[in-house]
Formats: sequence, C-alpha cells, structure tokens
Amino acid sequence: MPMPLFPSLEWFEALRDIVNSDPAFRQSGTVDLVMGVDVGGVAFKVVFDAWDVAEVATLDNPDSDEIDFVLRMSADNWRDLIQNIHDHGKADRHHTLNSLDLQSEDNVAQGSDYHRRDKFYRFNQSIQDFFDASARIDSTFA
Repeated sequence: MPMPLFPSLEWFEALRDIVNSDPAFRQSGTVDLVMGVDVGGVAFKVVFDAWDVAEVATLDNPDSDEIDFVLRMSADNWRDLIQNIHDHGKADRHHTLNSLDLQSEDNVAQGSDYHRRDKFYRFNQSIQDFFDASARIDSTFA
C-alpha cells in the first residue's frame, strides 16, 4: 500500500478498500451503522452496510443527526492506536477501542442518543476488525 497520511480521506479510502476485499471481514456478520471518527477535531464518516464499508467521507459536523455515534480521541491517542495496530498486526489488549473507551473519562464512543450509541457495543468486534485492518497500511502521520 502507498503511505497515506493519517488522518485523511485517502487513509480511510485505503482502509475501506482493504476491508471490502477481505472475505474474513464478513465472518463477524453484518453491520449497519453510520460512524463518525473524530481525530483531534478532524472528522470522517464511515458507513457500514451489511458486509461492506459502503462509504467514507470527510465530515463537517461529527455530532450531526446522521451519525449513530462518534469515536473521539486526540490526534496523539489515535496515532498511538494506529501505530500499535501496525506494530502488532492488531490492537493489543490495552489499545482496543473497547479498552480505550472504558479507560476514558468521557468515553471514546460518544453520542446523544443512547440507543444509537449502543451500536458501538453491538458491532464492536467488526469496528475493531475495521481498524485492525490498518496494519496493512504503512501510515504516515500529520
């Protein structure tokens, strides 16, 4: 893979392409959610539709009604997560989205509608698999 800059739309597009071409991703089951990813104030939308990542896009307002929940961390924390995934092939137990969410005072998964935010927990393994696939990208960081 080329070395896309994280965070960027190109990085999320590369990740989408990896996941959509990997039959193993489908083993976790179907996913139906619209997730925001806020990297220190730079935001992206990731749309999961059944077994595919249907769309990735930049996002002006990660707290908009179209988003089920937003994963929000500082740029340094995201970099640490992505680097950990790259170094180990997947997140170690201290760097999973679930463990980071539990350790965070404000939660990593945020949203005003509890039922929609619950999709983070319902589809957690698929979301983690999505980010773990970034181990195949030689990311550069802003």
